[in-house]
Amino acid sequence: MTPDFTTAELTRYSRHLLIPEVGLEGQGKLKRGSVLLIGTGGLGSPAAMYLAAAGVGRLGLADPDVVDVSNLQRQVLHGESWIGKPKLESAVARLREINPHVTVEVHPVRFTPENVLEIARGYDVLLDGCDNFPTRFLTNDTAFLLGKPLVHGAIHRFEGQMTVFAPHLGGPCYRCLLPTLPPPGAVPSCAEAGVLGVLPGIIGSLQAMEAIKLLLEIGEPPLGRLVCYDALRSSFRTLRLNRDPQCRLCGDHPSVHSVANSETTASPACSLSTPAMDTITTTELRARLATGFDGLLIDVREPHEHAVSNIPGARLIPLGTLPDHLDALPRDREILVHCKMGGRSARAVLFLLDNGFTRVRNVEGGIDAWLAEA
Repeated sequence: MTPDFTTAELTRYSRHLLIPEVGLEGQGKLKRGSVLLIGTGGLGSPAAMYLAAAGVGRLGLADPDVVDVSNLQRQVLHGESWIGKPKLESAVARLREINPHVTVEVHPVRFTPENVLEIARGYDVLLDGCDNFPTRFLTNDTAFLLGKPLVHGAIHRFEGQMTVFAPHLGGPCYRCLLPTLPPPGAVPSCAEAGVLGVLPGIIGSLQAMEAIKLLLEIGEPPLGRLVCYDALRSSFRTLRLNRDPQCRLCGDHPSVHSVANSETTASPACSLSTPAMDTITTTELRARLATGFDGLLIDVREPHEHAVSNIPGARLIPLGTLPDHLDALPRDREILVHCKMGGRSARAVLFLLDNGFTRVRNVEGGIDAWLAEA
């Protein structure tokens, strides 16, 4: 059954109506359709805007964060006037400007095993715009257990990737690509490695395209195909992804039967605290520094990061140069290591431990946590 359209809507979607694969019937499918976007950042911004413009009837936005000035280089849903305000408020205002005929539902929470099924159950398609591995695993497991397609995207500096995970449609799931969490600190976040601002616009738009195709039931979604984009070479390539019969979620003998498991309940920083790595919170660090800390605090960020903000007394040793400083570091004093969020410092701690240092601790949350407490 095709929904009724107002004259204003028919005019708005007139270019869609001219396409034989869409037409009035297809536009009706879009109006009846719904997409849940996990994150309204770099990937979620363009995806949400194009889905709204296309006339997808109901958009769910899940994001607990506020707009930061560092977001504006790539998160085009948000603007200068929204700095310090919830991203969802900014997103709703922008999407209403784009298309007032679309219903926007907000979920100002971080996805957890306790809330994800209730939030996701009412949507046709899930679109992954998150920035950490535990949430990706959680979104994947949720999509599988609810029998919904998941449009996946990821970005790093000049490279991006996109696919659709949907075992119920014959493809693999995210765990077939990445069975377990990466080792602590092994993969730098966007905040640590950087990303060219336009890149998420490209990948997020591809995600929006796949979500629209799924709602329209046209074309071929990239099931079992990982579409990789290299901006520096202006090239796309496609990697084949096969369903893993040993997959713990969608394999022949699954062992994951709940959204609460070791991957989905890990820290968003990939559980940087490990039995082999001692940590210290920024609150504890602040107290130690105030009472005469006689150890060494190392900042393993880059010089330009240190120049913008730093912890007083920290010695700057960028991670890549750490091997050159081993002989000058004290082995009889405690060494505390921090970076922006905890990833690079975790790698530095592991490196120091491997080289015989014993009194080394990672500063949880890095300088971001330090500044948040100021």
